Amino acid sequence: METTRQPQKTLLNGGLLVVLGAIGFSSKPILIKLAYAGAGDDPIDAVTLMTLRMLLALPVFLAVALWQRSGTRKGHPPRDWAALAILGVMGYYLASLLDFTGLKYISAGLERLILFLYPTFVVLLSALLYHHRIGRGQGVALLLSYAGILLVYGGAPLANSPDILKGAFLVLASGSVFALYLIGSGHVIPRFGSRRFTAYSMSIASIATLVHFLAFHPLAELFVSADIFALAVALAVFSTLMPAFLINAGIRRIGADHTAIITSIGPVVTLALAYAVLEESLGPAQVGGAALVLLGVMLVGLGKRAN
Repeated sequence: METTRQPQKTLLNGGLLVVLGAIGFSSKPILIKLAYAGAGDDPIDAVTLMTLRMLLALPVFLAVALWQRSGTRKGHPPRDWAALAILGVMGYYLASLLDFTGLKYISAGLERLILFLYPTFVVLLSALLYHHRIGRGQGVALLLSYAGILLVYGGAPLANSPDILKGAFLVLASGSVFALYLIGSGHVIPRFGSRRFTAYSMSIASIATLVHFLAFHPLAELFVSADIFALAVALAVFSTLMPAFLINAGIRRIGADHTAIITSIGPVVTLALAYAVLEESLGPAQVGGAALVLLGVMLVGLGKRAN
C-alpha cells in the first residue's frame, strides 16, 4: 500500500510543480504589457526591459553554471561551445527581443497563442531541413492550429489595432527562431547535460542582451521607476527563474510527456489573466480560436510521441 501511495504522491507533486511553472511562464506577457503601460511619460523599450530582467536573473544562472561545472571534469571542444553560444543567443536573446517588441503591438492573449505554435514550427522546419515526412494526422493538426490563430486574429476586438500585423509577424518570427533553437539544442544538450546547457546558454544570452543595451542606450536608462523595477523583478523571478526550475523538477518526477500535456494550460492561463488584469477582450472568436490552437498543438505532440 505504501509503495502505491508514494508514486501517486510523486505524480501529484510533480504535476503541481509543472502547473505552477506553466502559470509563471504564462504571466510573462501580462507583466510586459503592464510595464509598457505603466511607464507613462517615461516609456521603457523592449531592450531596456529585457536587460533588467536578464541582469536580475544572471547571478542565479551563473551560480548554477559554476555549480554544475564543479561536478564534471569532461572538457568540450571549441565547436561545442560555439554551438552552445549560437543557440543561447538565438533562443534567449533574439527570440526574446522579437517577442518583447511584438508585445508592443498586439494583445497578450494573441501573443501567447502565436508562441504556443512553436511545436508546429518544429514540425515544419524539420520537414524543410531534414526532409521529415509530415503525416496526415500532423497535417490536420497544423491546419487546426493555424485556423485557430486566424480566428483569433480576425476577431473584431483585435482587428482594430493598426499595428496588429507588425506585432503578429514579430511574435511569429520569435516562435520560428525558438523552434530553430529547439531543433539545434536537441543535438547539443546531450553533450553538456540539460542543467549546464540551460545555465550556460542563459548566461550567454544575458551578456548578449547587455551588449545590445550598451550599444544603443546610456547606462542611466537602467535606473527606472520603482513600479517598472518591481515588474522587472517579477519577470526575472516569477516568469524566468522559478518556472525554469519548477518545470525541470516536475519533469524529473512525471516525465516530459506528462509535462508537455500539463503545460498546455499556458495559453488558457494567459487569456484569463489578460482578461482579468489587462481587460483584454475575450469573445467567442478568442475562445474558439484558442480551443483550435490547443487541440492542434496537442495533436502534433501526440503525433511526435507516436513516431
